[in-house]
Amino acid sequence: MAPKKKFSRQDIIDAAFEIARDEGLDGITIRKVAQRLGSSIAPIYVNFSEVEELTEAVVQKALDVSRQLIMERQTELRFRDIGMASLQFAKEYSLLYRDLVMKNNSHMKYNDVAVREVVELMKTDTDLGGFSTEELKGILLKMQIFQTGLSVMVANGLLPADFDDDRTMEMLDSAAEDVITAARLRQQELP
Repeated sequence: MAPKKKFSRQDIIDAAFEIARDEGLDGITIRKVAQRLGSSIAPIYVNFSEVEELTEAVVQKALDVSRQLIMERQTELRFRDIGMASLQFAKEYSLLYRDLVMKNNSHMKYNDVAVREVVELMKTDTDLGGFSTEELKGILLKMQIFQTGLSVMVANGLLPADFDDDRTMEMLDSAAEDVITAARLRQQELP
């Protein structure tokens, strides 16, 4: 008798992440994960007490993938890198992106820790010098609102056919420039 194949917690998360990428978060079931692994359901239940716990681990992996996409872009324009990475995630993981951003769920509530991480990256951006932490948070929120709309359009194929990656980035850059310029003007108006 051949020995049973062992699966790590990470193997299970990876298999569930693939299912979420292909079918969305609602596609994750213990049986589907076991099937993808070529296993019974027992190893999954050894590592996760219920499908919701596994789904939370998949959401965390999605956030880690998103962070990795940001870190892979090491330009001095960190704010642009953040936007580009988000657009890339929306394009490459469109079903998962839609589930995380467009569905009302508990997975993606406002996260102060994540905001602080992004603001710290923004502080290293050469175009954002001279802004306070609070001003950077305001810039980030405005850009998140714009970028989320743009990413939703990317994920759902709603942009015009001639809107390639370069044109999409031009749109993102233009909006960022407008938001930053407006923030600089507000700084100048303050006594």
